[in-house]
Amino acid sequence: MSTLNEAQEIFNTKTTPEIAEYLIGMYVENVTPKGTTGGYIVDCEAYLGPEDEAAHSYGMRKTPRVRAMYEKAGTIYLYTMHTHLILNMVTQKSGIPQGVMIRGIEPAAGISLMQANRGGKYGPEISNGPGKLVAALGISKDLYGDSIFSSPLHLVPSKKREPKEILRLPRIGIPNKGKWTQMPLRYALAGNPYISQQKKAKITEDWGWK
Repeated sequence: MSTLNEAQEIFNTKTTPEIAEYLIGMYVENVTPKGTTGGYIVDCEAYLGPEDEAAHSYGMRKTPRVRAMYEKAGTIYLYTMHTHLILNMVTQKSGIPQGVMIRGIEPAAGISLMQANRGGKYGPEISNGPGKLVAALGISKDLYGDSIFSSPLHLVPSKKREPKEILRLPRIGIPNKGKWTQMPLRYALAGNPYISQQKKAKITEDWGWK
């Protein structure tokens, strides 16, 4: 059973791709005024900062939007894309702007609230995309710059589940970025229905868990 201290240690000592892989099966919880929501991370993408042409911090870009990316490991970085709020976690020490974007979660707690937050959607449509899961969990912009270890939105390592197989794939929606378009920096739980663009034929009975 993983502990919070172990999770913090991993964020402070491992590479960003290693952290992205570690996050598959991690439980994330959000305590909101309407209730508590939570689920297991099943799909995420690593972004490698200054040299990664797909990263917001490419070339050490520093704009007000990316300020949190330069903070310590575990800092929550939120940004808006096509009106949807997207959740990222900083994965390196202060000044090294790398992170992991959360792309899909399997709901586990507060599911009725998550459905309501998604306008009545159910099944994988609740949270099989980065904007969907943020809406489902009830994540607000106010969490920008907070810690994924101690804020209302936080990881719960003791509830982490073990995946059978983790897929390593190119990231989604990264066109025309040279080698960065095809680099296998997306990590997804094989067989799970809540990963982005999952094909029904690929879903397994155990949803990919040991």
